[in-house]
Amino acid sequence: MELKLILVLLLLLLAVGATADYVRPPPRKTLSFPWSKKPSSLPQQVHISLAGDKHMRIMWVTNDKNSPSIVEYGKSPNNYSFSSEGESTRYSYLLYSSGKIHHAVIGPLEDDTTYFYRCGGEGPEFQLKTPPSQFPITFAVAGDLGQTGWTKSTLDHIDQCKYDVHMLPGDLSYADYIQRRWDTFGELVQPLASARPWMVTQGNHEKEHIPFLEDSFVSYNSRWKMPYEESASSSNLYYSFEVAGVHVIMLGSYTDYDEYSDQYAWLKADLSKVDRKRTPWLIVLFHVPWYNSNEAHQGEGDNMKTAMEPLLYAAGVDIVFAGHVHAYERSSRVYNGKSDPCGAVHITIGDGGNREGLARKYKEPKPEWSVFREASFGHGELKIVNSTHAFWSWHRNDDDEPVRSDQFWITSLFGSSCCAENGPELRKMLLEP
Repeated sequence: MELKLILVLLLLLLAVGATADYVRPPPRKTLSFPWSKKPSSLPQQVHISLAGDKHMRIMWVTNDKNSPSIVEYGKSPNNYSFSSEGESTRYSYLLYSSGKIHHAVIGPLEDDTTYFYRCGGEGPEFQLKTPPSQFPITFAVAGDLGQTGWTKSTLDHIDQCKYDVHMLPGDLSYADYIQRRWDTFGELVQPLASARPWMVTQGNHEKEHIPFLEDSFVSYNSRWKMPYEESASSSNLYYSFEVAGVHVIMLGSYTDYDEYSDQYAWLKADLSKVDRKRTPWLIVLFHVPWYNSNEAHQGEGDNMKTAMEPLLYAAGVDIVFAGHVHAYERSSRVYNGKSDPCGAVHITIGDGGNREGLARKYKEPKPEWSVFREASFGHGELKIVNSTHAFWSWHRNDDDEPVRSDQFWITSLFGSSCCAENGPELRKMLLEP
């Protein structure tokens, strides 16, 4: 037992040392979550995600090991016409034992419709809204959230946004081995995450690996199950989903990604299934940015970029979102280190509110592909208006107001000469063994 605690302390010290290479401004304090006694069967930490065509996965935690994994739901309050029984899991991590973590898939659901639901046969009623089946559709985007005053500000601003799906490119709770922080993060995001689907991928703060003692991502995988099985992936660390004319690919920066890896093979297979006539927009998310002019985390995404960027380029990916760097940056369409009209727009948005603060130091001179960069907390909104045009805006919240600091229109590569020119190249790459 003592050996476990010593190893944890050493790892925490190493983590602190790893963030001391660049100076960040003083962060806001970590939020306080006073303990209060709750009924053991009360559903807590409720959040939802897309789970295949016209289905949603509802996830929640109870302290009662006998609580059923049942969701009742319907289209009017307190009137549940349908029910679905799911499954549950638990995990232990050093001295911590989780509550009973429930997963239940509901559906088929009608598009653009409000449903009322109850978890476990009791407790409060929640409501969710399903995404539309066609354009327009709006995504909220914010990474590296954590649990600070800035996090609360960012979540409040996202709540003001009329969005359909939240996308988070890694670093959720900043639990960093302290498992109780996963529980408080679930409490913090429940008001938003129980009402709109949250689609997430892992970051370095989800890894929580202790050699010889604890496997990587056990907490993340237990609590945030994404539709990896529905998208023919063998790992919860990478998957894809489709919604309203958009194909979204969530990749893992912290699992193997070279050309011999399972993730690389899955990505090739997933791209081969994309029908741009049905989903004219192609978006990718992962944690570590490939294009980054901040001094923080320089070069960390280079190996993944070398392995996978040719695939994304050939497929005509429109936008790539990343986190990790605690600042905001938007590129022009870029490929292989320079502006390219057939490349993707890369957006780093690791500024959700983490406890480590902002990364203020940028490299000079600014690379020619870097269009806008600013070290401020905030969130982004992507409104895809139709099959060809989308409007992106980034909202700075340093002044506790969702100030729109960057905005631009983007035209999809679908139907452009880029897709026509890259078509044979993509087919060749996907057919290669």
